[in-house]
Formats: sequence, structure tokens, C-alpha cells
Amino acid sequence: MSADDFHDVDEIFAAALAKRGAPTIAYGVVHDGELVHTGAVADDGHAVPTADHVFRIASMTKSFTAAAVLLLRDEGQLGLDDPVELYVPALENLVLPTADSPALTIRHLLTMSGGLPTDDPWADRQEAMQRSEFSELLSNRLSFIAAPGTTFEYSNLGYAILGRVITEVAGMSYHDVIRSRLLEPLGMTQSTLDIADVPNAVRMQGYRRVDEAWITEPFTGPGEFSALGGLCSSVTDIATWVRWLASAALHRAHGTSVLSAAARREMQQQHRAIPPSATLNVTDGAVNVVAAGYGFGLVVEQHLRFGDIASHSGGYPGFGTHMRWHMATGTGVIALSNGTYSGMSRPASAALDAVLRRYDAPSRIVTPAPTTWAAKREVQRLLGEWNDDAADDLFADNVDLDEPRSRRKAAIAKAAKRVGAAVAGPAEPGVTREATADVVEADTAAHLSWWSTHEHGRLHVSMMLTPHNEPLVQTLTVRAVPTPSESLVDTVAQICAALGAESPHWPAAVPVEAAVDTAAVISAAIVARRFGVVVTPLWPATAGNGTTSATVDVGTGTWQLSLGVNDTTLQVTSCSLVPKPMTSEDHVRVVRLG
Repeated sequence: MSADDFHDVDEIFAAALAKRGAPTIAYGVVHDGELVHTGAVADDGHAVPTADHVFRIASMTKSFTAAAVLLLRDEGQLGLDDPVELYVPALENLVLPTADSPALTIRHLLTMSGGLPTDDPWADRQEAMQRSEFSELLSNRLSFIAAPGTTFEYSNLGYAILGRVITEVAGMSYHDVIRSRLLEPLGMTQSTLDIADVPNAVRMQGYRRVDEAWITEPFTGPGEFSALGGLCSSVTDIATWVRWLASAALHRAHGTSVLSAAARREMQQQHRAIPPSATLNVTDGAVNVVAAGYGFGLVVEQHLRFGDIASHSGGYPGFGTHMRWHMATGTGVIALSNGTYSGMSRPASAALDAVLRRYDAPSRIVTPAPTTWAAKREVQRLLGEWNDDAADDLFADNVDLDEPRSRRKAAIAKAAKRVGAAVAGPAEPGVTREATADVVEADTAAHLSWWSTHEHGRLHVSMMLTPHNEPLVQTLTVRAVPTPSESLVDTVAQICAALGAESPHWPAAVPVEAAVDTAAVISAAIVARRFGVVVTPLWPATAGNGTTSATVDVGTGTWQLSLGVNDTTLQVTSCSLVPKPMTSEDHVRVVRLG
């Protein structure tokens, strides 16, 4: 990647600074295990920071706290489902919200499921609280908004309690555990829980905006609430943290002597659902839907295009931060600012999206098992020349029960007859061989579907394997899509040209039955245009019988045109232009090893 690849990222953070949420922002991009780009912006009254300047990262600290808990879990010193009171005597007399409430556990606190009320404004001012005061707070009755384990509710106090658990179990302070077990082994030399350790030359002062002026926020010292947001770090060090966490999801983990890759993958799973949200961009009409869940000290979002994204924000008096990374590739963005609660999640999200779109990142990477590829070869042989003995060896016992063998054989023979013999060439006019030859898709390592090219069209084949040690085929579907006739291709071309015109309309040269709602098709084209969709057909067809019906993707493949015609009168009998369902599964990349 070159500097030009990050021009969009630089523009995004320049625009974020212009909103005056913070006087300075430092940011970085992680890709392929390296910090490949850094940048910073500052207003006229402040110096531009570097990637080595140290900001308080606020609630991004929670991922460090969660990692420390899992360290102790893996050593057998605690269990995630242990009641917290086993390790925090001050909670022995905790009164739960209902008589049948389960005990408050470590897992509840890790996943924001403890039922404690959201407490950002108050908790953010408690960092320096000392041990005796915290014990007194816990000894008194705490309030709950729900029974533990029943709902998501973000709780800083819960993570402060986890800090106490770590101290009690490890036999040393939370601060020493984080330093000796995480920061030092990972080489994060610029990170600390005590702001006094940071040299003045790289220590970023926090600010809040009051009456158009930046007012300094005082630093708070380490204390009992450090576990929820007290860590101070730099873009350089957080890039190390992101790489370390992301490497576990990529199954090429490093730093396993610090914390196992399996434990880090646990952190990056949705353990408690967060209520979904949707926002509408009034400029272009785009809808952004976020379905997320809380893991262990991290949020995991399910992005409609890019799949799973791990992240966490930080907001504190004087600071606003965010880190996020794409779990399929490890590409990530870090943004640190020194303005109170300055929202860095939005520009960081936009920056990561820009980077991922630039190199067309997959939503997931699936590596089918060797046995899956072997089964594909056997299915191909069976489709080329049916053999009952081979089918007996290949199929699980449910296959013939789900559809009688004779019926399945007849259907496959009919599909094969419609498209002819397999060839290694294009199936549609103007379509290259590379676009059609054996295109493979996979949902999992045990599921494959593929298009094969034939003399008169394509076959779509899908199979799923059983969980046996030597897997068998448990589902097999075969669908023929004959090459559309020249007449159908011409009709689709005329309709697309008219719908894609400056003023979408129905082509006068294409006859249509009165029952067809052409006004609805035109309205759909107008909507598609607003979304930037160019209504041009993307052959080959994805469905249809080749003579009276065809379905073809249009634009960039996000919309679909379906057409039916009367083969005698040539009148259009049905027509629809609709957006395809948006799902990250459309962007899975299949990788074959060996």
C-alpha cells in the first residue's frame, strides 16, 4: 500500500477535526500485521501529535482488563461462572434485584450482563478512588436495573469490580498485573496506567470545549476505577495491541505465551446481544444497520458488507478514542483525540470502511477442508455419468429419504440436458471464460456451491457434508440456467437502457401486457438511480429458462432484473427491478490450500 491509498483516511480525520470535538487527533492504519499509515491533525492553537504521543484511551482499557481475567482463568485461578463474591468479600452481602436472581458472576461483568445501571458520567470521575472507599461502596447495597444475565447494560462499575477480582486473585495490584503480564511482554513501552510515568514531551493534555475555548481537564491518578478506563497509550502501542488480538482470529496468532489464541478469540465473540440500530443518510438515502454484541471487553459488530468488526470506544474527561479491526483480514484503524467525549467511532468507522473498500476486502475467508474438495470432484463425476454404486458411497442415508433416488436422477438428467456438455468457455454473449468457469462459493468448510459452464448455459450445484470423520454428502441440489435467447438478451438490453436513462421510462419498442405494472418498474429505477446504481445487465443470467424468462444482476450486482415474456406474442408478461438482499455472505472469499 502507498500513501495514496490512505488519502481518504486523511480526509476523513481532517473533516472530523473541523467539527471541533477535539483540538488534536492522532490516527493509524494496521494492515497485514504492520502499522502501515499514521497521521495527525490539530487546530491552529495546538501542535500536531505523532504516533508516539500518549493519550488516555479511556474505555478501550476494558479489553486489557478482560485479557487479564482470561489469563487468570487459563491458569486455573478463577472460573468465569464463579460468583464475584468469592473473590470480593465486600460483595458478600450483595442484595440482588429479585428473589430468583442468579448470583452475580465474573462472566456477567465481562459481558455487560450484570444488571448494573449504565454509569458513564459518574464512573468516569472515580478513577482515583482508593481501596477502602471502593470496599465501602461495594459493601453498601448496589442498585440493579435487571437480574444478572438477562439483558445488556453497559456498566463501568462492573469492570472496576473485575479490577478488584484481578488484584485479589493475582496477589498483586491490577496495575502491576497489566504492566507485567500484558504491556511488558508485548513490548508496549509507551503504555501505562499512571500518567505521571509519561514524559511531558509526549503527554497529551486533555481538553473540553467551553464557550468556544479549550479548557484543560485535570489528570486523575491511578486507583480502583483504573480497570474501566485508566490506561494511557499511543497509536504505536495500540497498533501492537490490535495486531495481537486480530492475529488470533486469523489463526496465525503470535504472542501465545502472553495469552492463548483461543482466549483472544473468546474476547472477539458476541456473548451478549446489543439492541440493533439503524441510521438513514439523508443525503444519499443509504441505510446503515448495526447488529452488535458485547464480547469480553470488546464490541463485535456484524457489518452488512464486511462481516465481523471488533472494536471499542473510549470516552473520558479530556479524551475520546476508538479502535476497530476487520476480523477476516486484521486490517484496523486507531483514533486517539484529546477532547472530552469526542466521538472517534464515526470517523474511525468511515476510515476502516474506506480502506477495506479500496482493496475489496472479503467479509470472511473460508478454507474448505480437503475432504470437501474431494467430495466436489466425486459429485462432478456423478453429474457427468451417473453411477448408483458411486452415489451409495457418496451420499449420507438421508439423501434418498429426502428425495427418492429415481426422482433425483431424473431431475439431474433433465438439468444436464438443458445446458449440454460441460465446456471450458463462456456461456453468455460477451462474457469471458474467467467470469464463468467453475466459480466456487462456500459458507463453511463443509459446504460448497459452484457454477459450471456448459454448451448451452450453466449449472449451479450446491452440496453440504455431514460431520462424520469421513464426511458424506447430506444435501445436493442441481439447477440449470440455460443461455438466454438472442431475443431475451435484446429485450433485457432495451429495458435496461430505458430504465437507466436520465429520465427512466419503459421502452416504446418493447410490447408489454396490460397487467404488468411498468410504473412500479420505473419507480424502482428512479430509486436505484438515487443509490448510484447504473441499470446495465451483468451477464451471465442467474436464473430463467432461456426462452421465456431470465434473471440478471444489474449495476454492481446489488440489484436484480427479472423478466418474463410470451414466446408467441413476445409481449413482456412480468418484470421487476428489485434490490438484492444485503448480506455479508455475498463477499466470502474461498481459499484453497495446497
